[in-house]
Order: sequence, then structure tokens, then C-alpha cells
Amino acid sequence: MSRPTRVGLLITQAFVAVTGLAGGIALIAGSVDPAWASVLTPPMSYLDGSPFRSYLIPGLLLIVVVAGVHAVGFFATIADSPWQLPAAAAGGFACIVWIFVQMVYIPFSLLQAVYVAVGCLELGLTLLALGILHPVLHHHRSTFVPAHSAHPGTRRG
Repeated sequence: MSRPTRVGLLITQAFVAVTGLAGGIALIAGSVDPAWASVLTPPMSYLDGSPFRSYLIPGLLLIVVVAGVHAVGFFATIADSPWQLPAAAAGGFACIVWIFVQMVYIPFSLLQAVYVAVGCLELGLTLLALGILHPVLHHHRSTFVPAHSAHPGTRRG
């Protein structure tokens, strides 16, 4: 993986891990005690029609599914683990899916567009790391073996 791609993945993963953790904590804190609700906690009316009565479960899911996957990807990339690219891809998809599900219940905001873009960036960097821009060179070897050899002296008969 090239250095710019690696650095881009690390920055993206760290950003989503840290902000996802902060957002999850804010959602949980606001659901435990409404006095702790902050600007980061959406109005409770957004949960009308959702399977949730508070932001506790969404906060926990945000920490585990989004921030956690990105933290795993970050440390796998730091360690140059063979799991770094699968973790990066999982993180990009987790970010995009999280926002799309969120948009079912919460009206569109600029923050949602930012995180969809970040998820797409992460998937793009993963594809770059996989070498999608480099031509694939395959040398084709035939497995065909003729019934009669063309070499003299190997004739049977």
C-alpha cells in the first residue's frame, strides 16, 4: 500500500473512531439524564416510529458498530495486519449504512452528508490499496497437452 493511501486510511479511521465514540457517548449521556443532553443529541421526537424509546441503544450501536470497527481498522493498519483492508472496507460500509438507516428517522443534515462522503472515501482508499488503478498483468499458460507430440523421435507406432 502506498504511503499516501495508508495515511489517508489512518486519518479517516481515526476521525470516525473518535467522533463516533464521542457521538455515542453523547447519545448515551442524553438518554440517561436529559440534563446531560447536548447539541449532539437529536430531539426525542426523531425516535417516533423507530424501534427505540431512547438514544441509549443507538448510542451503544454507534460506539460498537461504527467507532469500534474503525478503531479495529486503525490498529490493524498501524500493525500492517493482513486484516487491515477487510477492516477498512467494513468500516466504510458501516459508516454509509449507519447514515442511510439514520436518515430513515432523522431529517437530512450536513453532518450526514459528511459521513457518507467519509465512508465513500474510506472505500475508495481501500480500493486504491488493493491496487485497482494498477493494471493486472497475467501471463497465461495453457494447460492444453496435444495428443501427439510435435517433436520428432517421440512418435509411437
